[in-house]
Amino acid sequence: MSFSQQLIDWRRELHQHPELSLEEVATTARLRDWLQSGGIRLLPYDLKTGVVAEIGHGEKAIALRADIDALPIDEVSSLPFRSQNTGVMHACGHDVHTSVMLGAALLLKEKEAELPGRVRVLFQPAEENFGGAKALIRAGVLDGISAIFGMHNEPGLPVGHFATRGGAFYANVDRFVIRVTGKGAHAARPHEGRDAILLASQLVTALQSVASREVNTLDSVVLSVTRIQGGNTWNVLPESVELEGTLRTHRIEVQQRVKARVSEIAAGFAQAFGAQIDVIWYAGPTALVNDERWATFTHEVAERSGYHTSYADLHMGGEDFAVYLQHIPGAFVSIGSASEFGLHHPAFNPDEALIAPAAHYFAALAEQALHHI
Repeated sequence: MSFSQQLIDWRRELHQHPELSLEEVATTARLRDWLQSGGIRLLPYDLKTGVVAEIGHGEKAIALRADIDALPIDEVSSLPFRSQNTGVMHACGHDVHTSVMLGAALLLKEKEAELPGRVRVLFQPAEENFGGAKALIRAGVLDGISAIFGMHNEPGLPVGHFATRGGAFYANVDRFVIRVTGKGAHAARPHEGRDAILLASQLVTALQSVASREVNTLDSVVLSVTRIQGGNTWNVLPESVELEGTLRTHRIEVQQRVKARVSEIAAGFAQAFGAQIDVIWYAGPTALVNDERWATFTHEVAERSGYHTSYADLHMGGEDFAVYLQHIPGAFVSIGSASEFGLHHPAFNPDEALIAPAAHYFAALAEQALHHI
């Protein structure tokens, strides 16, 4: 079996058996078997799920990272290797990322004696719930590592295309919940209550002005209310309504300003309507900020590897890889997957032709990075 076909077969097996964040038990077992069958040593970190492997010897060390979890999405494709786990799907391409890094590990193993240091390969769980990177860091996987590299497939790019950028790349991810508490009443006698639905509706409209009128148009920001829930029957004004949504920015100054304005607007509405409004924030990963030097380096290696390279646009999505870059320098890159359907779509289907070239790219990147630390 060819190298390329082996990686595709592994990807398809992973795709058929997806597992959600922190439930990647069978995925972990498969990865351990495949790595050990290739003679690659596994490191004994205390992890519930996920695998850490290492190739090479010496003081110098860099890391490669793949994410292994899937999403709670019911696949609608007719692929012969479609998900066999109802309601769970690799709709973000983590099965592809994992296969790429498996291939890179095998290629590095072939020339282990020639490597000027160690390459640690992280098969990280729980990227989708933004907890996996922190768990691996707490376990000590970055100890002794000088730089880290990772990828995401990009369905909007053709296969054979590569993009990255120095500085901010992916956005920070904040989730918010706003609880509006008024006073319930009969729908026929609204003057006896404090209409939480009316207040919540006006609050949604007011929040849209923060991004459009209070942030410099040259700064990237998305403030979206994605859920509104209140009431349970047609003739009663409910006492409370709950809003939920997300804030995405690329600069901490913008993030802090928007969060402050959301709280100020909520407090003003509460006072004006004689109601109570509680704003609760849940922090996800911070903005992913690539090291300028390593971003340039990944770009140069991609050109030498035959990729069509370009400067990446800013992403408003979040990425758990950002947490690693808060501790050590490195770079995250996009590799074209040419899918008709985008990330998180139930028919997402990346082109498998990207896998083997990306494996060769990351093996070359790792080896050359060791010469530059």
